Amino acid sequence: MTYSQRVAKALLDIHAVTLNPEHPFTWASGLKSPIYTDNRLTISYPEVRQAIFNGMAEQIKLHFPDTDVIAGTATAGIPHAAWVAQNMELPMIYVRTKPKDHGQGKQIEGVLKEGQKVVVIDDLISTGGSVLNAVRAVNNAGGKVVGVVSVFTYNLPAAEQNFMANGLKYYSVTDYMTLIKVAKESNQISADHLKSLQQWRKDPLSWSKEQES
Repeated sequence: MTYSQRVAKALLDIHAVTLNPEHPFTWASGLKSPIYTDNRLTISYPEVRQAIFNGMAEQIKLHFPDTDVIAGTATAGIPHAAWVAQNMELPMIYVRTKPKDHGQGKQIEGVLKEGQKVVVIDDLISTGGSVLNAVRAVNNAGGKVVGVVSVFTYNLPAAEQNFMANGLKYYSVTDYMTLIKVAKESNQISADHLKSLQQWRKDPLSWSKEQES
């Protein structure tokens, strides 16, 4: 098993990721989805979280070796960012979804100096919209985001397009395509389920509409 496959298996084992093409989940957007992800569960499993932050640190060392600061997205990215920052002996900040409506009105907590190179850490990449908002906040505050690292990505075409449009690279410890392959090999899903799961990734909107028809 590759490192990515081992982490994918761990996410399935602790039910941080649940697959159910026959009885889809409804996302906040209203779309039907065969997958539900709650990577917040990983913080309760020391071996799993260690595998994740070690994997993230390796991605950063490989792709963004000049990183000065680790940034976590509030709230799901914060614990992983803290462990990565500790592992790499780097400063850490975290980014709120919007500026505070009291006090100093900060959106970024921690010390960020002008021109520092930052990697933003999130738990999950779907379309990339939320983490790219955090990226803009860091850049507007004087930092220079060099990349994004996440626990997991859905491998959606929309994310690829959004990151490309922003001239930014992102890497994940494990991903959707790896996870469904691991699920199939461990007999957690059938061949028909695998086909349905592959179709969802290519076109989530059409897949969702088919479930409602």
